[in-house]
Amino acid sequence: MFSVVIPLYNEADNINQLITEIDTSLIKHNEYEIVLINDCSMDNTLEIIKKIKNKKIKILNNSTNKGQSFSIHYGVKNSLYNIIITLDGDGQNDPADIPNLLKFFLDNPSFKLVGGIRAKRKDNFIKIISSKIANKIRSKIFNDDCADTGCSLKVFDKKIFLSFPYFDGIHRFLPALFKGFGFQTKFLSVNHRKRKYGVSNYGTFKRLIKGIRDIFKVKKILKEIN
Repeated sequence: MFSVVIPLYNEADNINQLITEIDTSLIKHNEYEIVLINDCSMDNTLEIIKKIKNKKIKILNNSTNKGQSFSIHYGVKNSLYNIIITLDGDGQNDPADIPNLLKFFLDNPSFKLVGGIRAKRKDNFIKIISSKIANKIRSKIFNDDCADTGCSLKVFDKKIFLSFPYFDGIHRFLPALFKGFGFQTKFLSVNHRKRKYGVSNYGTFKRLIKGIRDIFKVKKILKEIN
């Protein structure tokens, strides 16, 4: 039993195929839900997801644009199950990788976070470079054993996640927080795909600057528990 949590912002052209791929990848699993959080999309994302005939889908709707961290946190808080799987709504994360990460998580209960590492990024040059810089800085400071904290494809424990102090940007620091709070983590290679439709809505160079500022928040959080 697990919940798949997906934040959505202007992903009307991507979501139908993504849901189909998720259900296909999880064909061997019966008890799960797909939590879709519409982050006040400006296109017809909300109308599209309301029309999807799938009993496993739960729709949450932000009245204003709250951002990726808020949407993920909101989705997790309103999920049914304690095992959470997150991925982006743009289709770049490959749902075919979910069973592998989920199996490791279920077979190794001492690990409370299992994340993906995108072997071959299919993003533009600026996004790749800003991500590499941020990852190097975070890795050096937190020694979180993760070379790609920006990969949204993750499996983790809901109760532990909700025990962390919330801040905007928390989703990019989950490896550091899980490890900093004394929990084991594991990272596995996953596929990464080119975006078929639309443009990147989360994760720009401005996010790099904000991410560097957030490092001080995470250092303060971890300092308070040690």
